[in-house]
Order: sequence, then structure tokens, then C-alpha cells
Amino acid sequence: MIKVAIHGASGYTGFELIRLLLKHPEVELVTLTSRKFAGIPISEVFPALRGVCSLVCEDFSENEVGKKADLVFAALPHQASMNAVPSLLDSGAKVIDLSADFRFRDEKTYSEWYQHHSTPELLNEAVYGLPEIYRDKIKKARLVGNPGCYPTSVILAMAPLVKAGIVELESIIADSKSGVSGAGRGLSLTTHFCEVNEGFKAYKVAEHRHTPEMEQELSALAGKPIKISFTPHLVPMTRGILSTVYANLNPGVSVDTVTDVFKEFYEDAPFVRVLGDGVLPNTLYVRGTNFCDIGWKIDNRVNRIVVVSAIDNLTRGASGQAVCNMNLMFGLDETTGLLRTVWQP
Repeated sequence: MIKVAIHGASGYTGFELIRLLLKHPEVELVTLTSRKFAGIPISEVFPALRGVCSLVCEDFSENEVGKKADLVFAALPHQASMNAVPSLLDSGAKVIDLSADFRFRDEKTYSEWYQHHSTPELLNEAVYGLPEIYRDKIKKARLVGNPGCYPTSVILAMAPLVKAGIVELESIIADSKSGVSGAGRGLSLTTHFCEVNEGFKAYKVAEHRHTPEMEQELSALAGKPIKISFTPHLVPMTRGILSTVYANLNPGVSVDTVTDVFKEFYEDAPFVRVLGDGVLPNTLYVRGTNFCDIGWKIDNRVNRIVVVSAIDNLTRGASGQAVCNMNLMFGLDETTGLLRTVWQP
């Protein structure tokens, strides 16, 4: 059994990790930490866990947490995570970080979009945790930077096309809509019920911090620098992300070519469901799962492809993807513990 700790378990991603790990056949959940709720049973923090999980939140140091577990999920805020991860690694545990602190290869890029990085020496070691692209590297890693939710949906939508070189790289526009849980569990006026209900808005236009993450990975696939336009929107629903990504096709690219490119790229990807031409996804059908559904349509009038992807921002966009990465790091089938949750209204 893999002994697992969640460092920072009182947020939505913490709950989602607990939900998934309690069903995992190869995991023993040994420690949950929370400074705010230290000494309080997790079932009081999340009443849905009554009679399901009896663990009590503890305020352990990183070194203590690492000694108790084979793997630690660091579900901490940006910057707090970069300070905690070195001690976790030094204690002998493997780490999957759910913040942005170890997603970037370039320290300067991280500093421009977030803040000063206190442990830049670990950036080259950390593996970007998108299994469809970095499966082999994840298997050998001791530190994985779990991708952001928006980047997961956009990168998976564009990766096959960019890798195949069949779209104009300077033409990519990503338009994404997220449920309110993407903002986290903390209180904020912008996510207050009365501010969100029956409303629909764009935010952080041309300045969202997930933009450079998308550009980093798409540039790596293209073999040259890529800049994209990204606009996120807040939708009055609890969970889910729908990304609509536009790109101009290179001359002569047919529907059959696009279909072949997607199917070949995701042939061995159990959590990407390629819906095909004209079949567009719905966030409802990925709710609570680790699937990413992808469909597309070619607008022949303007020679542009419109790719639509749907994920659950808390599962595929965070905790489910983290569990998938854990499976790979410990030699398990990547689907272990992740195929039991399918939502149907």
C-alpha cells in the first residue's frame, strides 16, 4: 500500500483528493494537515465525509509529514508550496504539487506572472504532470508539478494539432468558462452567491496567470515559441470547464486529417475521449471524473478549426490528474482508482 498524506487538506482540491483516495485500492491515507482546522476531524470540515473518513486534521511540519508518507500531495497556496516542498523531498517522500510553483521550467517566467521563486533549483527537476505528454518522465519523477485546470483543457485541445503542424501557430485563441469552485474555498466578494448567480462574465482578460503555462507546453510541442490569446469566464455553476479553442488551419487540411491526428495522438490516453468531428462535449458528462472530452468542427468559410474540450476543474483539472500522476510514479496502471466515478443526470 502507498502511504499518502495531503498537506493542506481543507480546500476543495483537498476534499476531492480524499474522495478519490478513499476508493483507491492501493492507497492508505495516513495524514491530513490544516493549520486552520488543526485538531478538528475532517468530517467536521467536510460533513459529506461523516462516517467515511475519521482522520483528524493536524498541524505537522513538512519534515514530519514527509516521514509519515511515501507520497505527499501538496495542496497549498502558491509560494507556500515552494517553501514546503524541499523539506518534503528531503524527508524521503515523493511530492505532487497542486500549486503553480513547480509547473514552470523558466524561473523568470514564474517570477513575472507570480512572485519570486525561493527554490528555483528544483524547477529543472520537476516534471509537468500532464500524462498524455510526459507519461514516461512522470514514472521516474520524485517531484511533479500538477497542471492548472484551464491549461489542462486548452493544451489537450490543441496539442495534437500543434504537434502535427497543421494549424497557424500565431492564430490560436482560447475562450474558456469555469465553474465557481475554480476560485477555491476561501471567501471572496467576486464568488459570493449574489454576485455570481444568474451572471456570466469574463475576467483577467489578457492577464490570466495560466496563459504562460499554456504557451510553455504548446511551444515545446511546436518546437518554437507560441503566444496565444486566452480569455477566462466565470459561469454560475459549481464545477466544470468548457474551453473553445480557435485556430486557422494550414492550406489543404481536411476533416479526415484532423480526425487521424487526434486519434493517433490520444490512442493510448485512457482519460481523453475523442468525440470527433461535429460531436461537441458537455461539462455535465465529465462531472466528477478524470476524463477530458474533445470534439471539433471545421468552419470552412474561414478555414478555421474550433476545438471544444470539457473537464471537471476539480478532478481532471486538479485532484484526479494528481492521483493519475501518483499511479504512474508508483508503477500502477494510470487508471487505478479513477474509473469508478461517472456522472449521469
